[in-house]
Amino acid sequence: MVIKWKLGMGSMQSRRWTARGRPRGRGHSAVDTKLLEYLAKISVKYRVDPNTLFNKIVDAWKNRMSKCKQLTIQCREKMRTRAIFLITTDHKVVAQFPILEHLLKETAPLKEFAHIIEYEKNALMKKTNDDEARYFKIKGLKTGMKRINLKARVLEISRPQLALTRYNDYVMFTNVALIDETGTVKLTLWNDRINSLSINDVVEIKNAKVTAYKGETQLRIGRHSELRVIDNHEEICARELDHNPNLNSIATHAHR
Repeated sequence: MVIKWKLGMGSMQSRRWTARGRPRGRGHSAVDTKLLEYLAKISVKYRVDPNTLFNKIVDAWKNRMSKCKQLTIQCREKMRTRAIFLITTDHKVVAQFPILEHLLKETAPLKEFAHIIEYEKNALMKKTNDDEARYFKIKGLKTGMKRINLKARVLEISRPQLALTRYNDYVMFTNVALIDETGTVKLTLWNDRINSLSINDVVEIKNAKVTAYKGETQLRIGRHSELRVIDNHEEICARELDHNPNLNSIATHAHR
């Protein structure tokens, strides 16, 4: 029997337990053990109790569907010796997998995988801490810096303009003023990206570099950079500005 699993969990899909002396689940086959490890990782990724997750899978087996916090669990098909399940969140697929019936009749089989759950929790915590540590503040940007990650708010957007390149063709660009609690910086957007942002959007930028033009520090993004809006609620942004005097003073200075 070949099991195919789909997992919407980023790098967690490819990470395997590699610690020496890993104990296989008591009385479980290699296929069952791999599946239970898989469910243990899902419980960590989505911050749900592993035993509760398994119980909700059993509920879905009996009642076609169940909920486990933000996860929706559906029993898609029942066969003589197994059932196929689909887990989603916000209409996005988290996982799809079969479980043999004898496993569904066990009591708390994920208890035997506490070592993997602890390992995944530590790995997730380390990744979260590393990600947070890699974000720069605008005040700390220096010309020549590369691989910059930054979160900021869009303060101003200039009108799109045409520029003549060294290849004697024209491109469209617009200048965007970004702000955080430490200062402001200019970001130039080209061609298809010029309409991607709105004032008060909170953006996340990855893999940018810092340049200088006419003595002014600027951010530059290229084809390998990422730019995405992580919050475009204008009312929330405006309210945060009202309640943060540092942001207000920076914004007032930037408008002069």
